[in-house]
Amino acid sequence: MPLTGRASTAPKGSPAVDASVVGSGPGVTAYGCSEHEERLFRELAPRLGVRSTLTRSPLTAKNLALAAGNRCVSVSHRTPVRGSVLSALSRVGVEYVSTRSIGCNHVDLAVAESVGITVGTVSYSPGSVADYTLMLILMLVRDARSVVSRSAGHDYRLNDVPGRELGDLTVGVIGTGRIGSAVVSRLRGFGCRVLTHDSRPTRHGHPVPLEELLEGSDVVTLHAPLAPDTHHLLDRRRIARMKPGACVVNTGRGALLDTHALVRALEDGHLGGAALDVLEHEDEIFYEDHRGTRIENEVVRRLQAHPNVLLSPHTAYFTDRAVRDMVTNSLLSCLDFESRNPRG
Repeated sequence: MPLTGRASTAPKGSPAVDASVVGSGPGVTAYGCSEHEERLFRELAPRLGVRSTLTRSPLTAKNLALAAGNRCVSVSHRTPVRGSVLSALSRVGVEYVSTRSIGCNHVDLAVAESVGITVGTVSYSPGSVADYTLMLILMLVRDARSVVSRSAGHDYRLNDVPGRELGDLTVGVIGTGRIGSAVVSRLRGFGCRVLTHDSRPTRHGHPVPLEELLEGSDVVTLHAPLAPDTHHLLDRRRIARMKPGACVVNTGRGALLDTHALVRALEDGHLGGAALDVLEHEDEIFYEDHRGTRIENEVVRRLQAHPNVLLSPHTAYFTDRAVRDMVTNSLLSCLDFESRNPRG
């Protein structure tokens, strides 16, 4: 019989942490569960034969006891997993961390390796981010922020400048993995010219060197993984190589883009707009309600003040299908680790 119930199992002397257990079999502690993820864990864990300890609290030093006795934990991309926490996880017996995301730049991989913890990522529906990317591109080239904002205030005049049709433009796609390739596939339906660049050979779009892509694209969209060699892939020098009036879309990782350089290029008129679903240091701002408070991050304030900048809180992935994929594949990856590494 599946186990269900609520338990407060924080370490002694720490604040109580709400958690629940569902299912039976190999144990997995899932941290930082959204309401939707928690519901899916409750549905899927018993089917897959997994005993899951669930908490909406992010993984911190204060709730490590929830992982005691389990070799595997599942974490959200929204919380950085620092070295000290990984070391403590190792001491309570954790050997595998599954992050419910494609990237793992929020996990200190060097420390994980040093303490014997394996880190695994998951795949999910590439259409979630690809659809959202196309929406942002269309909103930028049609100046939708201005139209929607004025219409909300009952100003129904046309824009001073007409929008552009995507079929008349060149779109540069940097990174042609599963998501970048899905973006390329969708762009073909609009009849636009598509340039692509990837560190690995690719058959998607029209592969060109990065500098050629930047110089020839009206819109540049970022889908490369974040790694030391792609940090600030679009820096001040490369942004300066872009076409005057071009737009940037980032639904990948915030640090692919030098945000300070982007702001300067927008404010001096070199770039025509930007749509950012991810930001550098986004964990300091995103996922919280800041209405009625002042955002201390000056760069974010300057971006919001620009008339053709769209900001959204790392939500491109957030579809029912993608979230189900994340939870399912996180559980399956933990089961796979258990089967490949039986207890001695």
